[in-house]
Amino acid sequence: MKTTQDWHVYILRCADETFYTGITTDPARRLHEHNGERRGGARYTRTRRPVEMIWCEMAEDRAAASRREWEIKHLTRVQKKSLISRYKGRELISLYFHGK
Repeated sequence: MKTTQDWHVYILRCADETFYTGITTDPARRLHEHNGERRGGARYTRTRRPVEMIWCEMAEDRAAASRREWEIKHLTRVQKKSLISRYKGRELISLYFHGK
């Protein structure tokens, strides 16, 4: 029986106030990797720590997550800020990253 994974698209705010967009099956693990608490993480975020996950959205599958990541990476900074400000799922981020 085939198991499916939940894919997520996320945006990080780096210490230098830049944004980083990526995809993952485990947002909490990925955040720890980006912050150097676990092995892994993107080269981009290594010199911009600490990072904070400020937006996260579920995707149907890896292909959909990759398409959404591409869309977000092509937004302007102003458009990304607008997307983030409209985000209503702050409870999800709280659940993932604060153990509530």
